[in-house]
Amino acid sequence: MTPLEMNNQTDVTEFIFLGFSNHPKLQGLFFLVFLLIYLTTLLGNMLIITATRISPALHTPMYYFLSNLSFLDICYTSTTIPVMLVNFFREKKTISYEGCLSQIFFLVTCPGTECVLLAAMAYDRYVAICHPLQYPVLMRVKVCIFLVTGSWLCGLVNSVTHTVLAATLTLCGPNQISHFLCDIPLLLKLSCSDTSLNESVLHVASATIGLSPCLFTGVSYILIISSILRIPSAQGRSKAFSTCASHLTVVVVFYGTANFNYDRPREGYSLDMDILVSVLFCVMTPMLNPIIYSLRNKEVKGALRKLAAVYMIPGNINV
Repeated sequence: MTPLEMNNQTDVTEFIFLGFSNHPKLQGLFFLVFLLIYLTTLLGNMLIITATRISPALHTPMYYFLSNLSFLDICYTSTTIPVMLVNFFREKKTISYEGCLSQIFFLVTCPGTECVLLAAMAYDRYVAICHPLQYPVLMRVKVCIFLVTGSWLCGLVNSVTHTVLAATLTLCGPNQISHFLCDIPLLLKLSCSDTSLNESVLHVASATIGLSPCLFTGVSYILIISSILRIPSAQGRSKAFSTCASHLTVVVVFYGTANFNYDRPREGYSLDMDILVSVLFCVMTPMLNPIIYSLRNKEVKGALRKLAAVYMIPGNINV
């Protein structure tokens, strides 16, 4: 930073979001759309969590992981959408400096944890299909708790590291963020101090928290599919694939949207395109996960029907 820049430095106490500012007449419509998405996300994921808790048929490792995934999705959307909904009614769409760092912390924690958790779920499906006789031992309660705890620890350690490094950045202005949320790459653009350490840690984290679980999941499904193809009967192959179809769909949606959101070229895209891509990853994916599991999983559908019957039919508690 040059002496002139040092003299012109001002403390940034808040940030102004420019996301959706290109369409001032559509703010009310945007509010209704994102409110509907948020409520659908909350309802869908809360139903999944409730169903896995009260239905004995869902007291298995796979659904234990699924309930944690649903909790993650609730946390993820609750980090961004409530702030967005409030800002739709404000002419100046702002967030405080502390609020921005808090948002970064949760936005990094949730996807990082989800990457590792999806890999743990892939391991669960691998053991269930490729080593069914050893499944009760390899996926006992202690192992499941260890895998979930490890997923959260990976996400939290990664997030704390990035948030602390982001807090050390010198921000000289402008304080405008061309988005509807705070994210590390967006904050690095506003920094007038050296960001090489932040960028290096981002690359390391992308390889360890992002790429490694993705490769592990991919290898797991290669082994799963090869094992399924060796099953002699078509009915057996169909039944085996149905046990992992929902998880595989969620993995494809998650990594597909994440890759497009973070790894696409930043040049040549309009603000509207940036917003659309981020909405697909940050907003739509958490809403789709419970829908995917509900549509493609007989056990979840059955538990949800029983749950609906309990609460919709007065006095009927033994459905």
